[in-house]
Amino acid sequence: MFHIASQRLVALVFACLAGLAGAQTAPAPAPAEPYEPRSGQQGKDVVWVPTPQVVVDKMLSIAATTSQDVVIDLGSGDGRTVITAAKLGARALGIEYNPDMVAYSQRAAVAAGMTARATFVKADLFETSFAEATVLTMFLLPDINLKLRPKILDLKPGTRIVSNTFTMGDWKPDAEADLYGQPGCTISFCKVLHWVVPQKVEGSYTVALGEVTLKQEFQMLSGTLKQGTTVFSLTGRVYGEEIMLSAGSRQYRGRLVGGKLELREA
Repeated sequence: MFHIASQRLVALVFACLAGLAGAQTAPAPAPAEPYEPRSGQQGKDVVWVPTPQVVVDKMLSIAATTSQDVVIDLGSGDGRTVITAAKLGARALGIEYNPDMVAYSQRAAVAAGMTARATFVKADLFETSFAEATVLTMFLLPDINLKLRPKILDLKPGTRIVSNTFTMGDWKPDAEADLYGQPGCTISFCKVLHWVVPQKVEGSYTVALGEVTLKQEFQMLSGTLKQGTTVFSLTGRVYGEEIMLSAGSRQYRGRLVGGKLELREA
């Protein structure tokens, strides 16, 4: 009996030891594959499609981006716009809701040696301030652009806005460029739209030239110039802080300073 029990005990011990050995020699699980974004993947408000590099370059070029700028990219995706702006010497920030994309962009910034000037944060566009921007870039759907438009129009006059393909509703762009068909741009999303945030100048003013009344729709101006009993119709626009007006063949330029209109004949 003792012999049989001993055999069973030895077998049990060997079985346990074999199990432990198997556990120790089992192959380690394969490391997780690094995250790679996929064109067409679902995001919070839009699906993600990368902006072709040639369009990124044009967006920053049409906005005249320099090392003096603060570039903020709304929905920064894989980070290419932010990193490109950083390579131009600008201080650049990407706002992105997907944490995997944020981490991917951060790794890309490290690889590009741009971590000193390229930063990425996980945040909601509608709950984040981008008032510091001097250049604002985006590749968002038109309805999102419209939701953001009031916030954009409250940015400092002269802030440059650039969108890949999608509009701002009835706020017409100041400039645009279609890159479709150029090398590296054989997909649909290859149109650059550019706006400059206009100063709010609507109102009535007394100037050396007479009485000026201005109506404003985004950057476009209309109104009147009254000189004595004569009234001239005005048309024009405001580009950042610079006001440009026409009354027939006469051209005027000016600025609004401290609530007062400074206007001179050009």
